[in-house]
Amino acid sequence: MSAEPTVEGLARELSSYLDTTRINQVRRAYYYAEQAHEGQRRRSGEPYVTHPLAVASILAELKLDHQSLMAAMLHDVIEDTGIPKDALADQFGESVAELVDGVSKLTQIEFRSRAEAQAENFQKMTLAMARDIRVILVKLADRLHNMRTLGPLPFVKRQRIATETLDIYAPIANRLGMHSICTELEDLGFSSLYPMRSRYISQAVTKLRGSHQEIIEEIRSRLEEKLTERGLPGRIIGREKHLNSIYNKMKFKQKSFHEIMDVYAFRIITDSEDDCYRILGAVHSLYKPLPGRFKDYIAMPKANGYQSLHTTLFGMHVNIEIQIRTEEMEHIANNGIAAHWMYKSDQSSIASVNQKRVDRWVKGLMEMRERADDSLEFIEHVKVDLFPDEIYVFTPKGKIMELPSGATPVDFAYAIHTDIGNACVACRINRNLGSLSQPLQSGQTVEVITAPGARPNPAWLSFVVTGKARSSIRHVLKHQKRTESVDLGKTLLKKSLNGFGKKLADLSDSQVAAVVQHNQVNSLNDLLSEIGLGNRMAYLIARQLVSGEVGPDTTEADLKQPNGGFGRSPVTIRGTEGLLVRFAQCCKPIPGDPVVGVMDTGNGMLIHSDTCSRIPEDDDARARLTHLKWAKDITDEFSVELRVELERQRGVIAEVASAVALADGNIERISVEEQNARLGIVSLVVHVNGRRHLARVMRRVRNIRAVTHISRIRH
Repeated sequence: MSAEPTVEGLARELSSYLDTTRINQVRRAYYYAEQAHEGQRRRSGEPYVTHPLAVASILAELKLDHQSLMAAMLHDVIEDTGIPKDALADQFGESVAELVDGVSKLTQIEFRSRAEAQAENFQKMTLAMARDIRVILVKLADRLHNMRTLGPLPFVKRQRIATETLDIYAPIANRLGMHSICTELEDLGFSSLYPMRSRYISQAVTKLRGSHQEIIEEIRSRLEEKLTERGLPGRIIGREKHLNSIYNKMKFKQKSFHEIMDVYAFRIITDSEDDCYRILGAVHSLYKPLPGRFKDYIAMPKANGYQSLHTTLFGMHVNIEIQIRTEEMEHIANNGIAAHWMYKSDQSSIASVNQKRVDRWVKGLMEMRERADDSLEFIEHVKVDLFPDEIYVFTPKGKIMELPSGATPVDFAYAIHTDIGNACVACRINRNLGSLSQPLQSGQTVEVITAPGARPNPAWLSFVVTGKARSSIRHVLKHQKRTESVDLGKTLLKKSLNGFGKKLADLSDSQVAAVVQHNQVNSLNDLLSEIGLGNRMAYLIARQLVSGEVGPDTTEADLKQPNGGFGRSPVTIRGTEGLLVRFAQCCKPIPGDPVVGVMDTGNGMLIHSDTCSRIPEDDDARARLTHLKWAKDITDEFSVELRVELERQRGVIAEVASAVALADGNIERISVEEQNARLGIVSLVVHVNGRRHLARVMRRVRNIRAVTHISRIRH
């Protein structure tokens, strides 16, 4: 049989969904391949070009676009004939050349051992490097045709290819939702590796099917009668269990052949979603559904688009598994990702539309897990995370971790375990210390450094990208905020009670209960939390507790009590109170500055310098301020903004930086505002641990000859 009619046969098949121009492009790719492979023959003796043609035919059955078909025709050209990628790009365009190059690279990967082939790594890395998912589709079609024509190869090579197919390519097809290709690859691999077992199971299935034919036909006819009676459209097909699946269940689940075969499986294909639910009602009225076995993947589709109703019934003394879906759902279930590459002739910009669909669908290349125990239920056993793109990084022990693009070491830490994320303090990237906020790149090795008692930093929320990291951080911070708000509220209430000459311990349970009830909260802790968050005034709660009066709230007279009714002794602060005691950015107070606390509703206390222009001027608002004092032994650093006027000369900025360093100051930011050719102004943000330290820093800078003036900036 000559090759000419075969390519024309393919062209006829393509005419059902491609236009003439594109069919001619595919035909041209075929003739180019035929010329390139001139003189090469397959082991069977056929001209080599029959293989790429067959691969293109498999993709045509899936209705793939013309570029995929051209790549299928040319997929062995770079590797086998020495024609460079550039030559293909000139002839057929960059996209096709990229596809061919991608397929060639996949082919070159050799698996030296089964462990290496257990390619959680391989699957993820190949999918990651295949920027265009069609590379994988062409490769799967290539492997499928090779498996169909294994016969003439030597035994050892057949075994190697079959093992690789079962370990690598069938799971990839499974993960991409391509059920029909997956099952064929599995059965071909199984029969090649274990010809005797395959033959035995096949004969047993044929024999059993013969003896069970009556029951199968009985169930089918009852289902058909019920659909006709209700006027519901639907074709009923029996679902065959394929040989590899039966063998694996017998081997790994220790089930007998008869146990596996005693389940009768049917699929009902109908016209619309509405019909799916009506058919479900009809079959449930015919046989009793088994509790807990119904799944609605139509209302809640799987992330990769799989939709179907699943139910298990008990009838005729056997279990009957039924899947109900529409024609379109059936197409997506069988062809998976390939269904999203289907050529739509009525679309104008086909490539971009399809690319968007694929991008959406393959957002996160799925996390590989243990092989699904039944490929018929492929989608149920595959987790698909809808991430925009993936990066692949390694733990120090070489385990691969799959993260969304833009993920940081903090995301990585939470991906390993929530506790590791919560206790994370630093990281090493490729053995060097790195920033927790820097986005990771594929191929990096990341090590997380933890410290006991460490807690998540609220700033992490601004750069983490995974849902797990975000929700875990929020959960801890919420708990932390609650604890801190109760502590702060308790401190403020105690100080206010002191002003009345009372202590919290002096109050009776009934007094506390009455005030808790009046304020419409559930407990004293809730009330303390409200005070700490700035939602209620400590002085008013103290007055209610002391007087036992839970009448009207604040009066002007109350607010004009000494110290705003907060008691005469100020509250001590250390600067390390956590989320609910923050320092105002306008005046940047430091230890030693006279400070006051302004309650910021819902967010706790904001500490201002008492001369800050942002502090409210009216009596009522000033009465609500909390008077504060600094603890004695503060070692933490606080930032201060300085304005330095100087004469412009070479090296003066370095001199200023050096002076700050000599005074043990830490520069956070330095910026130069040019005034004129002779004089300049430098703005410095420096970390110091108090006023004395600041004075030392300013003295050092002032001593520089070029500096004419230095002052602290308070906005």
